[in-house]
Amino acid sequence: MKQDIFGLTIEELQATLTAKGMKAFRAKQVFQWLYQKSVFDFSTMRNLSKADIALLEENFTMLPRRIAVLREQNSGDGLTSKLLLGLPDGNSVETVLMRHDYGCSVCVSSQVGCDMHCAFCASGLNGAVRNLSAAEIIAQVYLFNERLREENTVVSRVVVMGSGEPMLNFDAVMGALDFLHREDTCRMSYRNMTISTCGIIPGIRRLAEQGKPINLAVSLHAVRSELRTSLMPVNKGFPFADVIAAAEAYSEAGGRQVTYEYILLKDKNDSVQDAELLSNYLRFKHASVNLIPANPVPEQGFERPSRQRVERFLKILQKNRINATVRKEMGKDIDAACGQLRAKFAKEQEHT
Repeated sequence: MKQDIFGLTIEELQATLTAKGMKAFRAKQVFQWLYQKSVFDFSTMRNLSKADIALLEENFTMLPRRIAVLREQNSGDGLTSKLLLGLPDGNSVETVLMRHDYGCSVCVSSQVGCDMHCAFCASGLNGAVRNLSAAEIIAQVYLFNERLREENTVVSRVVVMGSGEPMLNFDAVMGALDFLHREDTCRMSYRNMTISTCGIIPGIRRLAEQGKPINLAVSLHAVRSELRTSLMPVNKGFPFADVIAAAEAYSEAGGRQVTYEYILLKDKNDSVQDAELLSNYLRFKHASVNLIPANPVPEQGFERPSRQRVERFLKILQKNRINATVRKEMGKDIDAACGQLRAKFAKEQEHT
């Protein structure tokens, strides 16, 4: 059986290739092709000999070539691309490229599916199947880097905000981010990385212990306890007030402002009372609020508030001196919400 070498550090790759008889400096060349040039076909690594290429093809595989693009959606403005990736074991995950004026960012998934069962989210419709490996998370970035090669650019930011709860796959997520940070791979600053959690407090504390300036985003979505529990069952185990306290401790430890994500759901959490309560909980916190008008998920029955109600909510926060913005919408004309494309594909497969 061939060994997959994608995601190995240079030291691990050298040990693996030299064990098969290759010279150590060849491993460095292979590493550069993989992570600095985003080339995943041994036959196109031009500075390798035919014998080396034959040895590599006989003994090794690379994950990006074992991943199938099952579906692809591109927004009409050309700024957003969403891929449904078929993994070698038959599972699938989504990943999204967003083009900004400051560079390209990729939203990666950390699990196949999700066990958080947030009422408004498509990711958890069928629960979590398994954690992704660090290599599978890294591959989501590099599949887009390969596509961006012709434009002479690369992904410069990553947000772990796709399907899954990153704090429940902490080691693999951190392994992937540490790999992308390396000088000999993407050289991506930790300050250009964001981990989004629905409020797993032990994970927030572990992240603080890392001492790395990674951005923390917290999916809050309600500050009335019964409402948040109905929307996000995780609130039973980790009440939002305790989550805010843990996030504030993270901010104080590293000096990084925490972003609170708040999906606005028509007639659910978008009232004047909700805006005032949210202001009260975040007043004097080192925090900002990212308001997200809901992307309707047909299976869940939630609707998007009117523009007027969104503006009203925003103005109340700003009046109360809470740093708040409405998220710039990207990919509205495609299946933008996490898990939508995967859920649609699964439904299509059931009827074939």
